[in-house]
Amino acid sequence: MAERYSRQILFPGIGNEGQRKISSKHVLMIGAGALGSGNAEVLTRAGVGKLTIIDRDYVEASNLQRQQLYTEEDVAEKLPKAAAAEGRLKAINSDVEIEAIIGDATPEFLEELAEGVDLIIDATDNFETRMAINDVSQKYQIPWIYGACVGSYGMSFTILPGVTPCLNCLLRTIPLQGLTCDTGGIIGPAVQMVVSHQTAEALKILVEDWNAIRTAFVSFDMWRNEYTSMKMGKAKFAGCLSCGEHPTYPYLDKDNMTKTTVLCGRDTVQIRPSAQGEVSLEQLSGQLGSLGYTVKGNPYLISIELGSERMVIFNDGRALVHGTKDLTHAKSIYQRIMG
Repeated sequence: MAERYSRQILFPGIGNEGQRKISSKHVLMIGAGALGSGNAEVLTRAGVGKLTIIDRDYVEASNLQRQQLYTEEDVAEKLPKAAAAEGRLKAINSDVEIEAIIGDATPEFLEELAEGVDLIIDATDNFETRMAINDVSQKYQIPWIYGACVGSYGMSFTILPGVTPCLNCLLRTIPLQGLTCDTGGIIGPAVQMVVSHQTAEALKILVEDWNAIRTAFVSFDMWRNEYTSMKMGKAKFAGCLSCGEHPTYPYLDKDNMTKTTVLCGRDTVQIRPSAQGEVSLEQLSGQLGSLGYTVKGNPYLISIELGSERMVIFNDGRALVHGTKDLTHAKSIYQRIMG
């Protein structure tokens, strides 16, 4: 062990005691895509004690450009990302306990998985799951690291329950929602930069060097050579329902989740977003059209061709996913397009 991690142990911030702590900790990774595979590899090579990865998707050809654990063989076999990641990570470091879960990170399931976890890393692709992670973090006092990227842009923030503002607080001051990889594209270096921020913070938490934790919200645009760091201490809100004086953890409530329903007699799933709001159909149509999607529409809705499936989106964010009765699959398609 000393030889394997010798260069890491030589680093003063870790040392022998820090390495011992790393090897005793349990990290929960939500998502095994670009950020998930990058984070998972770094932490596995660093010798974390246990890594639990949950992901509902399988490997596709479009993933290979930025998701570093996967190969063309995984694409051909349509392997679930969690299973493919598990095999690759065990080959990298057999000392690390890898638990791969092929499934959806629902609020109920996240609460089950939280037991015994020392750190949660956000590697998901939608805000509904992130808000559930945030509430689980606050309810069970587990640190978590937010990360997101699209195009050449990325951002990250470390959330310590009882110390920093939570994601719900941040949403009052920072507009975090926007494009997805399916609507805005993405380049590999943006992924790697976010992974670097997340894993550096993860190591600080795992060795319990709390004074070294970055308290600022960082964002960057690698194409435009821009980097921003904002102190967020004043963003903490006493009335926040997730981390305030009287928390109710609203995003663990089933009533606040996206609603999915199979329409009777039709090969179609209807999806209603958890929060109502107007969608700019003209803007979304332009974004998707520029990425090669076939989009048709009128003032009330747009229709997007997705291979064997078709999604119709209305002004209020409601959508119909035609060509499937699988609720999880339909929800995944919706979140890929809408974020």
